[in-house]
Amino acid sequence: MIILGVILLIIGFVTGISILWTIGIVLAVIGLILWVASLLGHAVGGRRHYY
Repeated sequence: MIILGVILLIIGFVTGISILWTIGIVLAVIGLILWVASLLGHAVGGRRHYY
């Protein structure tokens, strides 16, 4: 989700399409929040481990 957010940020910045920029920021932030939650030991998406 973080990678998709960054890709959308880059595409939105290069083409000047603001909706892609906004969606990219939202996806990147949500991805970072889920990543930090999983690092802290919380089950993300009903899983205890990521493998």
